[in-house]
Amino acid sequence: MTDLVPIRRALISVSDKTGLLDFARALDARGVELLSTGGTAKALREAGLSVRDVADVTGFPEMMDGRVKTLHPAVHGGLLALRDDQEHLAAMESHGIAPIDLLVVNLYPFEETVAKGAAYDDCIENIDIGGPAMIRAAAKNHAFVNVVVDVADYHALLAELDANDDRTTLAFRQRLAQAAYARTAAYDAAVSTWMAAAIGETTLRRRAFAGTLAQSLRYGENPHQKAAFYTDGSARPGVATAKQWQGKELSYNNINDTDAAFELVAEFGAGSGPACAIIKHANPCGVARGATLAEAYGRAFDCDRTSAFGGIIALNQPLDGATAAEISNIFTEVVIAPGADEAAREIFAKKKNLRLLTTDGLPDPSVASLAFRQVSGGFLVQDKDNGAIGAADLKVVTKRAPTEQEIADLLFAWTVAKHVKSNAIVYVKDGATVGVGAGQMSRVDSTRIAARKAQDMAEALGLAAPLTQGSVVASDAFFPFSDGLLTAAEAGATAVIQPGGSVRDEEVIAAADEAGLAMVFTGMRHFRH
Repeated sequence: MTDLVPIRRALISVSDKTGLLDFARALDARGVELLSTGGTAKALREAGLSVRDVADVTGFPEMMDGRVKTLHPAVHGGLLALRDDQEHLAAMESHGIAPIDLLVVNLYPFEETVAKGAAYDDCIENIDIGGPAMIRAAAKNHAFVNVVVDVADYHALLAELDANDDRTTLAFRQRLAQAAYARTAAYDAAVSTWMAAAIGETTLRRRAFAGTLAQSLRYGENPHQKAAFYTDGSARPGVATAKQWQGKELSYNNINDTDAAFELVAEFGAGSGPACAIIKHANPCGVARGATLAEAYGRAFDCDRTSAFGGIIALNQPLDGATAAEISNIFTEVVIAPGADEAAREIFAKKKNLRLLTTDGLPDPSVASLAFRQVSGGFLVQDKDNGAIGAADLKVVTKRAPTEQEIADLLFAWTVAKHVKSNAIVYVKDGATVGVGAGQMSRVDSTRIAARKAQDMAEALGLAAPLTQGSVVASDAFFPFSDGLLTAAEAGATAVIQPGGSVRDEEVIAAADEAGLAMVFTGMRHFRH
C-alpha cells in the first residue's frame, strides 16, 4: 500500500454544517478542488468559495427530491479506483472519471428526527442512502482515499496535512476508515432499532447496538481493566446528559452507581415530595422521603451511615444550600439532582473531590426501553423493569389487613426493592428504609443482614430499639419457606409485601397469621441480578 498520498480533489456533502466553511477554506487554500451537492454547495458558494456541483460531474441533475444525486459511476468510480492498478486507471481515463481523494459526509439527521418524535414517513425520508454508500466506498479504498464523517476530525485532517506536506499517511487514513465504518454501523443500528419498534417487532433475528464515545475512562471496575463511556443519543435525564459542575472525571464505578441512584430516586416524582437515595456499589444503602430535602437525606443517611461513606447521593428535587451543608459533613463521591442553587454550589465548591451533577429533570421510570448484558458468546436483551403497582393492585392474603400507614410503607419498600440486587429484603418505617439486605444466595440471609444493620444503626444512634420495630418489609420474590418471614417478624416487622407464587404460599400465609402479620401479594416479581 502507498503511505503518503496527496489530496487534490474533495467531495463535501454534509447535513451538519458546523465548522464547514473554515474547513473548506483551509482545503481551498491548499489548492484542493471542491465538489459538492445541494445545500452544501450553496453554503460554500455564498462564502465565496469555488465549488463544482456533483450534477456537473455525473451529467445528471439531482432528482426525486434529492434521493438520487451521488449514486453514479463518476462518483463511485472516483472513490473506488485503485490508483496503482493500470486497468482501473485505464477505465477511469476511458470513461472520464476523475479521482476523489477526500470524502466529507455526515449523514441525514435520522437519529435527531426520531428523537423529535417525527411521523413514520418523515423518519423514512431521513434515512440516508447515497451518504452511507459513498462512505463505505471511500473507507474500503482507504489506501488512497480519506473519508471524514465527524466534524471533530476536521482539525485532525488539517493537522495531518500540515505535518506531511499536504499529504496523509496510511495509518491516518486507516483510523478515518475505521471511524467511517463505525458511523455507518451505528446509523444502520439506529434505523433497524427504530423500525423494529415502529412495526412492533420484539424478538429480532439480528439486533444491533451502537454508541458514541463520551469519555475515555482511567480504568474499569478495577485498575487493570480498560474502559470507556459511550452514550446512545437519547435525551433521558441522567448521568449521560448531566452537567458536571466540579470534581475530577467520573470513573466507571461512579457512572454505574450514579445511574443506579438517579433511576431509583426518579421512582419518587418531584411532585410527591422530597426524596433521597444513597447508593453504594450499585445497591441502595438508604432511601427516604422527608418534609425537606435535608430531612430526606438525613433519614436516608441514618439507615446505614457506614455504607453511605463514599457513596452516591441522588435527589428528586433541585439541591439547596441546607441539604448541601448536611451532605458536606461526610465524604461523598457524587451528588446528582435535577438542578442546584447557587448556595449549594458554593458549599460544594469547597469539596474538591466531590462531583456535583445536575440534570434538566428526572427520568420517567415508566418509559419502555431495553436492557442488555453480555454473556460468553452473545448477550441477553430484555425490557427494562418498569413494572409498578398501586394500592389497588395489592391482594391481602392474611387475616389482618395492613393499615393505611403500612400500605404506604409497603409500596415504598416495594419500589426500593426493585432497585436492590437479589435476593432483596427492604425494611421501611415511616417512608424511610431502616434495613436493606442485598445480593445474598439465601433470602433468609438477606433478611438477617438487613435486620442486623438496623441493630448496628440503633446502637450508633443511641436508640432504645432498632427501627425495624414496627416496620414493614418487602421481598423482591416470594418467600420459599416461612423462615425468612419469621426472621422479619422477629426483627419487628408488622406487615409484608411479596409477589406470592410459591408452592408453599399457604404455609407462609399461615405463619404470617400466627405471627400477627399483615401480608399482601403483588403478583409481580422484581429480580435484579
